[in-house]
Amino acid sequence: MKTLKYILILVLSLGALNSCLVDQTTRYDANDDGPNLAGFADTRTAFGFVANGDEYVFTVRMKLIGPTSMDVTDDVVVTIDSDPTSTAVKGVHFRLDQPTITLKKADNYLGLLPITILTQGIVAPLAKAPVLVLKVVSATGAENVLNNGKKLEITLNYGCFSNLAGTYNAHLIRTNADNTTVVYDYVDVITQTGVGEYRTTEVAHYIGGLGVGTPGYTFVDVCNVVTVPNQYLLDYYSNEVFGHLPGSVDPATGVIKTFYTVTFAAGNRTYETTYTPIP
Repeated sequence: MKTLKYILILVLSLGALNSCLVDQTTRYDANDDGPNLAGFADTRTAFGFVANGDEYVFTVRMKLIGPTSMDVTDDVVVTIDSDPTSTAVKGVHFRLDQPTITLKKADNYLGLLPITILTQGIVAPLAKAPVLVLKVVSATGAENVLNNGKKLEITLNYGCFSNLAGTYNAHLIRTNADNTTVVYDYVDVITQTGVGEYRTTEVAHYIGGLGVGTPGYTFVDVCNVVTVPNQYLLDYYSNEVFGHLPGSVDPATGVIKTFYTVTFAAGNRTYETTYTPIP
């Protein structure tokens, strides 16, 4: 009797185990049959340009991903439009000259969608940067391919003409945590790294550099107002560098003034630097 009882328990246990295995296999197989998704590769980006009346063409990345995307062979046609949540206005801030893009097997289903940015009649700086929100309306042409439903937010940064790259005499005033000050005079070279974006050669009181990281610090000029965005010291150390006051550019003389703070464990130090162009 005991033997029969143990056999019955064993049979029931095996039945329960087999049931679990079948359920798990079913769910796994269903995952392989899920749809492939076409849409934007990113969810947020920004374009920077000068508001001089010109038109600028930027591109955004599109792609196809999914559990069986490697098995897709047909072209996928993706249609794009602006979303009603956009603060950027079609025909004023942007145009979609190509509202569709074809993703092809030969290109690994990757593509670049052009966006035309308009500046005619716009005077920078704007009180608030307009935001263009793009959405995918449809994805057609291949079986088991759907729109991924994700939107792309593009901040449109309208700027003024800026040409600050060059060699400067720099006069730096360092204020320590105890309010004592130290003055440094040196020659600095400023390089343009983007539209209205620049990188110095020197930072803080480390004249000549520290031999590591990226020399200098980054600042941004928007219509003669200079800001130092949050960054790490030399893009290497954990000390934070950030602007505590807006700086300026004198359009008549080309003199640049920046104000920034560097964090230290013993107390933060502030730096005020005046850059005078060397002819």
